[in-house]
Amino acid sequence: MRFVISVYVENKFGVLARVSGLFMRRGFNIDTLTVGETENPKYSRITITLDGDVYICEQVINQLKKLHNVKKVKLLENGSAVERELMILKVINKPENRSEIMAAAEIFRAKIINYTTESMCVEVTGEPSKIKAFIEVMKPLGIVEMCRTGVVALERGSTIL
Repeated sequence: MRFVISVYVENKFGVLARVSGLFMRRGFNIDTLTVGETENPKYSRITITLDGDVYICEQVINQLKKLHNVKKVKLLENGSAVERELMILKVINKPENRSEIMAAAEIFRAKIINYTTESMCVEVTGEPSKIKAFIEVMKPLGIVEMCRTGVVALERGSTIL
């Protein structure tokens, strides 16, 4: 099962190392991890996605709550959060594939952010499933390289972390 955990932490040196170290010590794998300053520069939000069972998720959440500088931990239930990811993908630009790349970019609401005679860089944002689908469409056209940010997520509605 896939879980998304939001961790509200003090924006201080070493906090990310303690959070990621917890996963390493417990032998849990982090699928994606994103960190950024919040509306208050004293705090950062760490968004972690991981695969596992409910027991592993509960263990991680309980251990995170015990860490120094961690203020709040919230499991973002499936469907109760808005999730987005950013990816930049470089694909081979051959004359016979050019129109297909551009059509796919339009369908997926992606942006071509760099164009040369050899390659195109495409920026895609959206839910992780959209990113995966775009990758599958681009694979036969010749992906050169790609970079993904990982998931950022906020709970829907008026609930505050």
